Amino acid sequence: MKLKLTICLLAFLNFSNAQENITYQKPSAEILKLADFQRAPSVMMDSKKNWMVFSYRNTYKTLEDLNQEEVKLGGLRINPVTNISSSVTYVNNLKVRKLKDKTEIQVKGLPENLKITNISWSPDERKIAFTNTVKDGVELWILDLETATAKKISSSNLNSNLGSPFIWFKDSENLLVKMLPKDRPALLDSKKDLPTGPIVSTSDGKVSQNRTYQDLLKNPQDEKNFEILTSAELYKIDLKGNATQFKEADLYAGLSFSPDGNYLMATTIKKPFSYIVPLSRFPMVTNVYDKNGSLLKTVNEVPLNEIMAKGFSSVRPGKRYMEWRDDQPSTLVYAEALDGGDQAKSVDFRDEIFIWEAPFSNAPKSFFKTKQRYAGLDWSNSDYAFVSEDWYDTRNFKTYLIDLKNNTSKVIEDRNSQDVYSDPGNFNKTKNQYGRNVIDIINNKAFLIGAGFTKDGQKPFIDEMDLKTQQKKRWYTSNLTGSKENLIDILDAQKGDILTVQQSANLYPNYFVRNIRSKKSTPVTAFPNPFESLKNVYKEVIKYKRNDGVELTGTLYLPANYDRKNHTEKLPLLIWAYPTEYKDKNTAGQNTQNPNDFTFPSYGSFIYWVTKGYAVLDDAAFPIIGEGKTEPNDTFIPQLVANGKAAIDALDKLGYIDRNKVAVGGHSYGAFMTANLLTYSKDYACGIARSGAYNRTLTPFGFQSEQRNYWDIPQIYNAMSPFMNADKMKTPLLLIHGDADNNPGTFTLQTERYFQALKNLGAPVRMVLLPKEAHGYAAKENIFHVLWEEDQFLEKCLKK
Repeated sequence: MKLKLTICLLAFLNFSNAQENITYQKPSAEILKLADFQRAPSVMMDSKKNWMVFSYRNTYKTLEDLNQEEVKLGGLRINPVTNISSSVTYVNNLKVRKLKDKTEIQVKGLPENLKITNISWSPDERKIAFTNTVKDGVELWILDLETATAKKISSSNLNSNLGSPFIWFKDSENLLVKMLPKDRPALLDSKKDLPTGPIVSTSDGKVSQNRTYQDLLKNPQDEKNFEILTSAELYKIDLKGNATQFKEADLYAGLSFSPDGNYLMATTIKKPFSYIVPLSRFPMVTNVYDKNGSLLKTVNEVPLNEIMAKGFSSVRPGKRYMEWRDDQPSTLVYAEALDGGDQAKSVDFRDEIFIWEAPFSNAPKSFFKTKQRYAGLDWSNSDYAFVSEDWYDTRNFKTYLIDLKNNTSKVIEDRNSQDVYSDPGNFNKTKNQYGRNVIDIINNKAFLIGAGFTKDGQKPFIDEMDLKTQQKKRWYTSNLTGSKENLIDILDAQKGDILTVQQSANLYPNYFVRNIRSKKSTPVTAFPNPFESLKNVYKEVIKYKRNDGVELTGTLYLPANYDRKNHTEKLPLLIWAYPTEYKDKNTAGQNTQNPNDFTFPSYGSFIYWVTKGYAVLDDAAFPIIGEGKTEPNDTFIPQLVANGKAAIDALDKLGYIDRNKVAVGGHSYGAFMTANLLTYSKDYACGIARSGAYNRTLTPFGFQSEQRNYWDIPQIYNAMSPFMNADKMKTPLLLIHGDADNNPGTFTLQTERYFQALKNLGAPVRMVLLPKEAHGYAAKENIFHVLWEEDQFLEKCLKK
């Protein structure tokens, strides 16, 4: 191993100089053939599965797409010229067809240089509204499905800076639209407008647990610009483009009509703004108006939320998750913490759910109390509702069946939320008379669609549940051989028709209509496989055990025509992984990988390199377990090292690999994993770490799934920080990071400082900063260059 490492170091030193002036490169032909492909369209369907809408977009963005004007305020990244998020991904074409037809129809009337987003079905599902971004703003367009014709109904004055700028009225003939105020002032220029005083922040002595956030407001100029950019007037626009003002300018953060369409709930952002938390925690007021815009009731007022109790099950005080009840015309539902939002308090019930009927002249009524934290509510009809609760520390998840007529409740699901083998699935839903998605119940029976993970492999299923007795019977089990079937929807329970997506390692995912009685499958789409060069690659989900008996899995790829019986050639191995925390060994060892999943190579894995003679273990299991009162991170390092060693030992035992030529890689928390493996283990010849965080003192109030702060457990924060242990890391490492990372905790500074530490301590390290890229990479030029960097690095470290 020492000789191999020395050879790798020499090759690496020849590869990396102190500073390089390098232009964008493309990877080798084998990789480029896979990376430079045309993406298949996305498919949207109406609730009755009559219409299909195909939306097309480019496989990648370009540097030109990323090189736009941008301001970063309150957690937003906004293009101030077009007034829409600067990170949005656009659709560039639309086609439609009916489910039973065979040919897609090109939508007529679309403009050139189309940039579509915010696609939304009308309540009657005969039309689709969408926005088109042009050089000076955002326009509103309408697509008529029957004629496959689109038309513009507004100028480019929509305000999309706080999300979708429109919602449909109930009549499907009008839309409520956020438009730029007519007297909107120009943005303040920080380079020209001198400050009027210093920036001052204070603390009142209350303890809080705030994570590190990006793109926050920093000064009064930012506050003013935030207000300018997010302010909008509300207009009612009909399908001919006639507009009348509905409400005056405000900072509208959320808009929703009641199920019957008679009331509008509008949430607006208020002052004071904050410099330490994003806009989601700014003060907000929620008002309900009638359909003509007259104020009916202020239903919620949320103050500035800069103080949060410790723990992932802690929440803010006051009304939360306020929304319309789906099965009634105009009733609000919300939860309120009974423990003040502090999970450390001992109480009998954590949350209380209330219902509040319009016109809200009477007090809200208590509906249900949860013993754990409220996690959601699904409605069906007037007979049943389903309340969920969970608790992070124990990973417990419960669902209650509420009999609304008899006012009784019963637990129908009680399990570890990470226990995929016991997952009962999700109830099949339908649209009710109000156009709201509710659980479909026929003769007191509902259907559950499950992924079907088991210890013997994946077997997707549909269960029929009798809501009177809570008894289940298996209605359908997918048992396809050599392929996988994702169950999407029940089209007709009486006929036995279901909508599925079928795929295999070499067959691109496509839609089918299957009849569970005749077993006949009728194809609906026929998207081709764009990765034919992977057709003969060997793929297998392998199972192996860690030194403490925990069962692990990973998807193994071997080059086409590799001799698996004699395996006289020992292959270099690439491991790509991402650590996951668990509270017990049983759930940590469960398998959610399927060898019949379509093999979709992307820059987010090492799969490309199987075409260049490498063995690849993708999505290798790296569980970090803390049972009982022990937290997973208490033994993070030894578990991490053991996970990697178990994978290498398993493949070495199979005879496929040269264990002296192993590389490990990961993105974000996977990059953090990679740096720690190279620091604490000698099992690797090199590593690739992308967009990671390496100094946990820069995320002192928790990170990933760690709830304790730095001052609770300084020794763990320090031991887990590769930066703090940079003197121990001597293995070649390729560090890659977007220079505009927007993810909390993974500031680009994390990679820059770690690189400086390693460089000054004599470690072989190369750093690549990608212009304009955020936490996930988007531009074609940058992605191709990343693949080139990784290819060059791996070839020099593992094949020289």
